[in-house]
Amino acid sequence: MDNITLTGITSTGYHGVFPEERREGQPFVVDVVLEFPLETRTDDLRDTVNYAEVAADVESVVTGEPRNLIETVAGDIAERLLARGRVERVTVTVHKPQAPISQPFGDVSVTICRSK
Repeated sequence: MDNITLTGITSTGYHGVFPEERREGQPFVVDVVLEFPLETRTDDLRDTVNYAEVAADVESVVTGEPRNLIETVAGDIAERLLARGRVERVTVTVHKPQAPISQPFGDVSVTICRSK
């Protein structure tokens, strides 16, 4: 299986279980890996997945309906990307670098893998 990978797609979202997260928002960073057979002979965008559209899909989910959990955000992104005809499997990582944790930390993230 071949891959297209996008890393570091950053958007402001209002996800979280605490009222201040939903009120103030925070950055979310998303990485996606799309798996499907790449056509390398035609050099035609119609024979692949347009990664600009993938990034727009990710941004739409992150900036869209607030969710309590980043697990749900990752699942929503995966469903949307699997709806793109050629994609057979997707790995989505949602990072929440400003999660409300009192201890020092570098990142909080959830990674899910889904396939058709």
